Amino acid sequence: MGERNGNQRKLSFPFLSILPLLTVLVSCRSKPLKETSFDPTTYTYLTIAGTDSLDPAWAYDTASGMVILNIYEPLFFFHGASVTKIDPLIATKVPSRENGLISKDGRVYTIPLRRGVYFQDGTPMTPEDVRYSLLRFMLSDRDGGPSTLLLKPLLGVPSTRDDSGKIIPGIGRKAFKAVQIRGNNLILTLPRPYAPLLSILATWAPIVSEKWASQRGAWDGSLKTWKKFNNPKKQDSPFFEKANGTGAFSLGRWDRKTHEIILNRNDHYWRKPARLKRVIIRGIDEFETQKLLLESGAADSIRASREHLSQIQNIPGITITDVPTMGTNPSAFFTFHISTQANSFIGSGKLDGQGIPPDFFSHKNVRKAFAHLFDYQGYIRDIEGGKGIQPNGCIPNGMLGHNPNQKAYTFDLKKAKDYFKKALGGEVWEKGFRFTMEYQAGSGPSEAVAHILQHNAENLNPKFRMDLRPMDWPAFLDALNSSLLPIFPIGWVADYPDPDDFAFPLMDSRGDYPAVQGYKNPKADRLIKKAAAELNPEKRKKLYWKIQQIEYDDAPHLLIVEPSDIRAQRNWVHGWVYNPIFPDSPFGSYFYSIYKELPQRKRLQPGN
Repeated sequence: MGERNGNQRKLSFPFLSILPLLTVLVSCRSKPLKETSFDPTTYTYLTIAGTDSLDPAWAYDTASGMVILNIYEPLFFFHGASVTKIDPLIATKVPSRENGLISKDGRVYTIPLRRGVYFQDGTPMTPEDVRYSLLRFMLSDRDGGPSTLLLKPLLGVPSTRDDSGKIIPGIGRKAFKAVQIRGNNLILTLPRPYAPLLSILATWAPIVSEKWASQRGAWDGSLKTWKKFNNPKKQDSPFFEKANGTGAFSLGRWDRKTHEIILNRNDHYWRKPARLKRVIIRGIDEFETQKLLLESGAADSIRASREHLSQIQNIPGITITDVPTMGTNPSAFFTFHISTQANSFIGSGKLDGQGIPPDFFSHKNVRKAFAHLFDYQGYIRDIEGGKGIQPNGCIPNGMLGHNPNQKAYTFDLKKAKDYFKKALGGEVWEKGFRFTMEYQAGSGPSEAVAHILQHNAENLNPKFRMDLRPMDWPAFLDALNSSLLPIFPIGWVADYPDPDDFAFPLMDSRGDYPAVQGYKNPKADRLIKKAAAELNPEKRKKLYWKIQQIEYDDAPHLLIVEPSDIRAQRNWVHGWVYNPIFPDSPFGSYFYSIYKELPQRKRLQPGN
C-alpha cells in the first residue's frame, strides 16, 4: 500500500543516484494494444502479493484477508464506506444498549443468529458453528496472529500463553464460558467493557463449519483437545489451502506456484447471488506487466501505486480514484533479538565489519541513528508525490489519541553520525557493519525505503554496508515472523477504527510487530492496557499521548508516512465501494457488490 501522485517529480539528492531503482520506465510502444473481448462474468484483479494462508484463524495480512472475506462471512459488516456504521450479516441484529442486546454494564452481548444460511458444501450453518468459529479463532493463537483481537476483549489477555510461552492455566475453560449459545443467540460475556468489540466482529472471526473442520483433522471443538492445536504451523491446518464458508464466492483453485486464485460464484448463497460468475486474483510483481494487461482489458483492476500514476492516467478506458488511508504505510521495524538459526541476513553475526550481532538493534543509539538516516520529507515529496504526511506517533491523524504536538524524528545526518559514534562505545562507527535488508518484491514503497536507508548509511560511513534483496510476500512474512529480518519495511492499516488497534500492535510487547521484534517496555504495556479499558475519551486521549512519548524515546520503528492511495480500474467496472477497513483496500475488493458493464456510447443527434 501507499500513496502515489500523478505529477512525477525529478528526485533530488540523495535520491538521484538511485533513480533507476525507484521508478518504472514508461513504455516505448507506439501502438496501443488491442483490447481483449469483454467478459461481464469474470473479474480479474492483479496484485503484487501471493496469498499467505486461507485459514481465518491464521491469516493476518491484507492479501489473505481480502480472499477470506469473499469466501467467509463475519457476524457483522461495515455499511458501505462507513467505518462507524455496521450492518448485521451472519447476525440478524446489531446489539446496543437501546435494543437491550448489550447489558447495562456493557459486559454481556446477545447476538441473534441468522437462520437459513448454508456452507458452500451444502450443509446448514448452526449456532454451534458460530461458537466454534470464535473459540477456534481465539484458541489457535499462533505467534504474531490475529487471535489477540478477540482474546483482549473477551478474556482480558492478549494471548493464551504467558511470557515464557506456556499456556495460561484455565484459559481454555475461561474462553468456553465467555462464548455461549442460548437457543439461537450467541452470548458473549466480557471481563470489562470494550467499546470496539462490534467493529472487530465486523471483520474478524468469520464463520467456519465445525463438522467440515473436524473431519479434516482440525480441532474438534472439545475443551479437552484444544491445546494440541494452539500455536499451529501454517500448513498443518486443513484451512490453509481449502475453504468452506458461507460467502458469495467459493474457492475454485489456488495455484501457489503461479500465485493465482480463482473464486467461483456461490449460486446457493443465502442472499441474491453475485453478478460476477468468476473472480481471478493473480500475483504479478512487475508493474509493466500489470499495466499492459490493464490496458489490453485482460485485467479489470491492478494494484497500482502513486509512482505509477503518470504511466496509467492517460490510458483510454481507465478510471483512477484517489482515496485516503487509515494507517502508516510503509514503516520500518527493527528486530531487537534477531534469530541466528540458518540466518544469512546478519553476515558474520558479529560486529566485525562483515556482519551484525543478533542484538544490534536492541541498542537505542543504533535505532536513533537509523531514525535520523531517513529523509522523511524527501520520501513524501519524491515517492509519495507530496500527498502523504509524516506521522509523529502511532495514532493516526484524526483519531482519538493523536497528539499533534508530539515530536518526530527528522532527517539529520549529523545527528545520525553522533548516535552511531555513541553506539556500543564507538565500535559501530569504528568497525562498521554489514547486513541484508529484505523487502517485498513488487512493492515500490518498500523498495524505496530500503534504498534510501542503504544510500544514506553507506555514504555516511564507507564501513557501513547494507545489501538489499526482494522477497515474495509469503516468504517475507515467514522470515518476518521467525525474527530473521534485521529491519523489515511493512505497513500497518486498521483492523478496526480505534486507537487500540494502533497502540497495541505497534507498541505492546505482545502486539503483532513487537512480538517478533523482541521489543518490550513494561510502562507502555501498562498504559496500553489501561487505555483500552478507559471509557472517558479525555482520559483515554492523555494515556495515548504518554504512549507516543515512549514511542519517540524508544524508537522501536520508523513511521514514514500516512499515505493516500489510488485505485486503477477499467471504466466498465461498477459497484466498487471503498472502505479503508476492508483488507487490501483500495486495491482488492469485496467482489459481491461488483459488476461489469460497458459504458453507454453517446447517440448522435440530428445536426451533430
